[in-house]
Amino acid sequence: MDRITGIELFIRVVEIGSFSKAASEVGVTQPTATKAVAAMEHRLGTRLLHRSTRGVTPTEVGALYYNKCKLIAREIDEADNLATLLQSKVGGTLRVSTSVAFGRRVVTPLVLSYMRQHPEVTVDLSFDDRYVNLVEQGVDLAIRMGPLADSTLGARYLGTNPWVMVAAPSYLNARGTPRSAADLPSHACVVYSSVQGDDRWSLMTVAGEKLSIPVKGPLRSNNLSAVLAAARAGMGLAVLPWYVARESLADGTVQPVLTDHSLPEQEVHAVFPSPKLVPLKVTSFSSFLQQALADDWWREAL
Repeated sequence: MDRITGIELFIRVVEIGSFSKAASEVGVTQPTATKAVAAMEHRLGTRLLHRSTRGVTPTEVGALYYNKCKLIAREIDEADNLATLLQSKVGGTLRVSTSVAFGRRVVTPLVLSYMRQHPEVTVDLSFDDRYVNLVEQGVDLAIRMGPLADSTLGARYLGTNPWVMVAAPSYLNARGTPRSAADLPSHACVVYSSVQGDDRWSLMTVAGEKLSIPVKGPLRSNNLSAVLAAARAGMGLAVLPWYVARESLADGTVQPVLTDHSLPEQEVHAVFPSPKLVPLKVTSFSSFLQQALADDWWREAL
């Protein structure tokens, strides 16, 4: 029997004056209850109870021990009530991890909107393009792109992150607009090296044919803002997430290219340390994200 259950049993034995009735309340047999209290007395090195045919009464030490046990039981109840209260409402500090570009352009405005709806929540928002160990870093929820590896982590599908091929009007006027994927090798292409590290772009035709096209160009970068800046400056074609290119597409600084071809989409997931006993603040925020990233979220201002 664990010590907390033993304390609960001892309290009831003293209050009721009966091993059998206390054992029944706690959910153990009378012999188990008798042995548990005897083991407690052996561990403490003193007698806690007087046993007689008329019932059970505490010794002097037993009465003092009973008072301390009551205080412990009260603290345990308050701790349980606090845990239940925290789980029944959204509150506390929510530690969120996300990649730099997605975090700055998408997650930050969503976090601010969520905090306006839940002013009792404090958010610790961190940006890192490297893999983050949620348990070691104390992260409540991480937002990750792409397929998830098998793990013991909990996860919630949030939506998709589509990509678009773009170029500045100045580049298209000077070099011409590609009409098919076969034209890409003859064009200058700005490569986002974190995804397109092998200098090949993947596309799919309307007929469902998957293509892998080798490309080359004047600039490679692992930073999406740098790739966008190069495309806006007319240095070549670029493949970017819609959420990165959206404003430039809206103001005409860049134009979509090869719109009859589709580009791979990334899945977006909320990941948390465990699929079991997920805190309410995590389920609340992941539900908020799922609603915000539904449908064609990438075309809208966040």
